[in-house]
Amino acid sequence: VQLQASGGGLVQPGGSLRLSCAASGGTFSSYTVGWFRQTPGKEREFVAAFSRTSNNAYYTDSVKGRFTISRDNRKNTVYLQMNSLKFEDTAVYYCAAGRPITSTLASTDAYYYWGQGTQVTVSS
Repeated sequence: VQLQASGGGLVQPGGSLRLSCAASGGTFSSYTVGWFRQTPGKEREFVAAFSRTSNNAYYTDSVKGRFTISRDNRKNTVYLQMNSLKFEDTAVYYCAAGRPITSTLASTDAYYYWGQGTQVTVSS
């Protein structure tokens, strides 16, 4: 499975962006899809995931109520709608696909495939 992330950019605090991740080369619907982010010198951290088994969405606490993950299996695409952006949301955002169980949704090791990353910069 190949993943292509897009939609990053420069936005002011309080603004919105929608990231997209287009998948090809596999059965997209058979994978749980997630978004992670990384800043220089830090480990890649979990942001959100959409489970293939439960059709539930999961979020890290810092983005709950602001970010929404969704997927369109017909288009083989997963989205991350980001609202009320904060300075601390600045990072490179990566999409990923795998078959984690619920307890490992936030683990990078549970995902097999990764997109190339898209930069999100929140700045005034």
